[in-house]
Amino acid sequence: MVDPWLTIIGIGEDGLAGLSEASRKALARAETVFGGERHLALADVGSRGRPWPVPFDADVVLSCRGRPTAVLASGDPFWHGAGASLAEKLQANEWVAHSAPSTFSLAAARLGWRLESVICLGLHAAPFERLVPHLARGGRILCLLRDGKAAGDLAKWLTERGWGASAFWTLAALGGPRENVREYRAKDFAGDIAGDLVAVAVEARGTQGIPRSSGLSDELFVHDGQITKRPVRALALSALAPRVGERLWDIGAGSGSVSVEWALCGGTATAIEVREDRAANIRSNAAAFGFTHRITIITGRAPEAIAGLDAPDAVFIGGGLDRAMFDTVWSQLAPGARLVAHSVTLETEALLGELHQRHGGELMRVEIAHAAPLGRYRSWEAVRPLVQWSAVR
Repeated sequence: MVDPWLTIIGIGEDGLAGLSEASRKALARAETVFGGERHLALADVGSRGRPWPVPFDADVVLSCRGRPTAVLASGDPFWHGAGASLAEKLQANEWVAHSAPSTFSLAAARLGWRLESVICLGLHAAPFERLVPHLARGGRILCLLRDGKAAGDLAKWLTERGWGASAFWTLAALGGPRENVREYRAKDFAGDIAGDLVAVAVEARGTQGIPRSSGLSDELFVHDGQITKRPVRALALSALAPRVGERLWDIGAGSGSVSVEWALCGGTATAIEVREDRAANIRSNAAAFGFTHRITIITGRAPEAIAGLDAPDAVFIGGGLDRAMFDTVWSQLAPGARLVAHSVTLETEALLGELHQRHGGELMRVEIAHAAPLGRYRSWEAVRPLVQWSAVR
């Protein structure tokens, strides 16, 4: 194909005036132009315009394959836009893209912020909890929201969680004649903003954010007592060695605390828990930390529950390991995958000792005691000794 049949065009609030010559030529020769109703109006494409279906469906564009077609998207189509969704279904010679400045770029330019040090989030259809890992004193965040009402909802959400003192900007219709930028405190913002697309900037001021070291406080998690406690969790995560983009199997997940901390490191997790009430706790914890998109919860018993799952980069078994489970899990690990297992029973400890002898790795016995009252004095109150075996496949 000499000329791509599809042109993906980023358009701003300044409409045709802000488009490059190449974008205008592509629009002029396109038989069909897809986009949001606002985009189609800005480009003045008349009867050739076709609004996006709701929900978005890239197949309607593919139905025009081979005929001159254009797609309009806000700003940079490859930053929270339709660009990648289309490109991944096409050959490289089928499409070309002409991007405009993204809303993030325009917002940073208005506020004088270094874009490379700003967190940029698309919250059109995502929960506000996605902000949780990024909220820290002085942190700067740019959010794309679905409409003006969502800006008020976000300000309320921040205030309820101790971030009401945060500087809070609303940025509407950036780059066009109706551009409007206003600054508030989150706790003082009380009105809806006209318009469908709104960007909000937050400079976080308020309570402390989530620590980034392994071993978060147990109080941050919903649990019924079945939780890998903070110091033990820190040891487990150190041995699991999480890396960005890696996948964890968290078997016997309990509260899901290990899965949450794994996700905080940039990975994804599958939490497997046999009890439905504890699976509900995992769902609550995943939602509270903004990780419903990174933590998958399976209610079931291993090893049956892992059938058909994509192979993991690491596995954590917090308890209940037996030989059948180990044989099934170990056989599914690729070379280089890590396995960490804990035991507080003599029977499982004996199995871990045997596995260490056969497969190597590191076998460690940990005894932890906490200071506790003893009459008028204090003494050490010991918890059950824990044995940890960690190995690389």
